Amino acid sequence: METDDVSVREQLFHNRVRETIICVLLFTCLYIVSYLILTHFKKAAEFVTDDIEDATVNKIALWLCTFTLSVAVCAVLLLPISILSNEVLLTFPQSYYMQWLNGSLIHGLWNLVFLFSNLSLVFLMPFAYFFTESEGFAGSKKGVMARVYEAVVLLLLLALLVLGIVWVASALLHDNIARKSLYDLWEYYLPYLYSGISLFGVLLLLLCTPFGLSRMFSVTGSLLVKPRLLEDVEDTLSCTTFEEDSLYRKLNSGSTSCWVKLNMEAMRKEYQTVQSKRIALEMRRKASPWQRNLGYPLAMLMLLALTMMCVLMVCFNVLELLLDETAMPRGMEDPHLGMASFSMFGSLGAAVQVVLILYLMVSSVVGFYSSPLFTSLMPRAQDTNLTQIIANCVSLLILSSALPVFSRTLGITRFDLLGDYGRYNWLGNFYIVFLYNMMFAGLTSASLIKTVTWAVQRELIRAFGLHRLPLTVSRSTIPFRLLLASGLSKIQ
Repeated sequence: METDDVSVREQLFHNRVRETIICVLLFTCLYIVSYLILTHFKKAAEFVTDDIEDATVNKIALWLCTFTLSVAVCAVLLLPISILSNEVLLTFPQSYYMQWLNGSLIHGLWNLVFLFSNLSLVFLMPFAYFFTESEGFAGSKKGVMARVYEAVVLLLLLALLVLGIVWVASALLHDNIARKSLYDLWEYYLPYLYSGISLFGVLLLLLCTPFGLSRMFSVTGSLLVKPRLLEDVEDTLSCTTFEEDSLYRKLNSGSTSCWVKLNMEAMRKEYQTVQSKRIALEMRRKASPWQRNLGYPLAMLMLLALTMMCVLMVCFNVLELLLDETAMPRGMEDPHLGMASFSMFGSLGAAVQVVLILYLMVSSVVGFYSSPLFTSLMPRAQDTNLTQIIANCVSLLILSSALPVFSRTLGITRFDLLGDYGRYNWLGNFYIVFLYNMMFAGLTSASLIKTVTWAVQRELIRAFGLHRLPLTVSRSTIPFRLLLASGLSKIQ
């Protein structure tokens, strides 16, 4: 009996060591990728200054930002890894090489991501901001440690302020519970704060994702070569090149006339516009016929299919919420991987769920940076200061941390939330979940209908050359049947 107890303890020890090694390797890879991404966007002048103290502070803040970004990427991959792990165990139930992939590993990964995401939001990112802005207390010895002391003091004051706000909010909403003493900080107030942060992230996803789904068409179209049915690329490129050369000679003519000086700025803008048009035409000429004629339509059809699939799944989830209470998002302690598929269509349905989850995350990021409120946060290659990097990392972490709850609330997947993700107070409220699904379906449908109808009309106008009509003719009022008739007459 004692030998059996020893063997069980050894097995548990080896399992824990193996899970720790896997988590460390995964996080190390994500940290390296995140550091390369931030290095691509950071402003190099902030890290090679003559002031060694400022350079050291900026490097430490960049390391904290890298940690936060790697946690955000890991939060995005939580559901895909969990769903794919379940399908792998279903496909190879007795495989010796898949024994490391178990529910304990996935559960531990969820707990670590939850812990690190809240640690980054509440402590690391505020500390990084205060650290870069601090100069040390008046009268103290200058140096890195003086900045550390000031940043820690400011962080403690901020923590007290936030806890006071949480206590007041809990007193207003739950008067009988909020009268507990501050000794219940870990058991009540911190989970309450995490629940509020999660609700804010899910609401932010509700606003950004429908807008991002509509913007995905224009963003993808700008990266691909659009087909032009009746356009002579060589002729248009020759005219554009001639116009660019003419503007270049005017800009570099050295004329001192008053008219040229007054119109110099307008000529520069026109020159940049013509130059970008020439580059686009050269890309169109270099593209293969398959890329010119099939790449763009296939990409648009794929985006349309993914968006329609999301809307249909949300509508089906609304019906399930009305008929079956098990459709409500909830938490679970043991994932029971390898027992049954989380999709009624098996492995194919699970793969579609993974694709849709990643597609929604990309769309939410596109919608976030396309919204007027957050356009200024858009990072630029080699020209993003450290304050903007901190703001971007916080924003991405809020979005990615809410993605598992967002996907489960909308019914994109049936994988229930693990660990502390399933303990949010508002998840059990039927009215919040139902209204959230209805708003997402309505906003996405409205954005999709508006985007597709306007995009189809705009592309048909450009494809048939009607965009060259005089400005006195309102092209937006041209009926759809006249567009087709004009195109057929040109073809004949």
